[in-house]
Amino acid sequence: MSRDYPESDVQWMDRALTLAARALGRTTPNPAVGACVVSVDGTVVGHGSTEPAGGRHAEVVALDEAGTRASGGTLYCTLEPCAHTGRTGPCTERIVAAGIRRVVAAVEDPDPRVSGRGVTRLREAGIVVDMGLRHTEALRLNLPFFTAVTLGRPYVIAKAATSLDGCVAATPGVRTAITAAPANLRTQQWRARVDAVAVGSGTMLADDPLLTVREVYRERPLARVIFDRRLRTPPTARVFTTLASGPVIIVTAEGEPAARARAEALRATGATLVVGADGSLRDALARLVPLEIQSVLLEGGPELHGAAWRERVVDYVQAFIAPTAFGPGGVRVSPAFAASLPALFDSTVEVCGPDVSIEGYVHRVG
Repeated sequence: MSRDYPESDVQWMDRALTLAARALGRTTPNPAVGACVVSVDGTVVGHGSTEPAGGRHAEVVALDEAGTRASGGTLYCTLEPCAHTGRTGPCTERIVAAGIRRVVAAVEDPDPRVSGRGVTRLREAGIVVDMGLRHTEALRLNLPFFTAVTLGRPYVIAKAATSLDGCVAATPGVRTAITAAPANLRTQQWRARVDAVAVGSGTMLADDPLLTVREVYRERPLARVIFDRRLRTPPTARVFTTLASGPVIIVTAEGEPAARARAEALRATGATLVVGADGSLRDALARLVPLEIQSVLLEGGPELHGAAWRERVVDYVQAFIAPTAFGPGGVRVSPAFAASLPALFDSTVEVCGPDVSIEGYVHRVG
């Protein structure tokens, strides 16, 4: 925070952050934003969250609810208001027209069509603009959006469940249940928030997973991504029976002519094939952004996790450790994944049923 704010400003921005959190998992490719309008006498007269893409931005939702009571008031929003026309009109013009006297925004929008321009437009209209209140909290809420805009790839959450001796399976090629119901539920909650869940072809062959969201509600279809350079995924995989839950995207490298038949067989299942230019995971991830995928839950296996660490594309880690051991015959988790756990920033360690959850940021945020 670059300056001292009165307690009332902090209170209203915290409310805006709560509203933004309600929109998580619903707004891609737009950021999840919260806003509230406070009248001259200190009363909240409008509040809102970003609607799904094509719908109203949070500021407009709040202003629509406030109506004429917004005049002379203060607008609190978790992201700089936009000043350009996209699927909707610029929020800055609605703010000016509503007679807002002051805007308090948490963080600048990284989109080059907006960055700084929203603040400039508001100040040109005579509106007082204060930036930076709850900056870190607002940034963390929208790290997928910021990552996609600034780095050109999705935000990557590496997730693994391991035994006490660091194994992800009891034996090679055999699906192994490791964690109990509470940890499994937390995984489903992560799936409900991200744009895509991803695995490598090895996991597809060993586990034949559905990769769907279960036990929790998800509003949008969930993209399932399979990183499969050699097109080893069989057309009979169970994931292709779940297309009603969301698209199945297979990211592959430029293949030899013999691979064309396998590619056509996979397309016949309804899968979408994305051909990478250079075969790197970083390039493969970048090709997901135009498909409106800004966050990926990378669920494994060890080979895919290893590639993600080598190419430095992991942003957050979620690990579950179960109170069991598989011994020397077990399939080891990626060494880089295991080594990351003690070095995470702002990490949390929690008991999750019989298991332990460890999560945190790979890089310092804010």
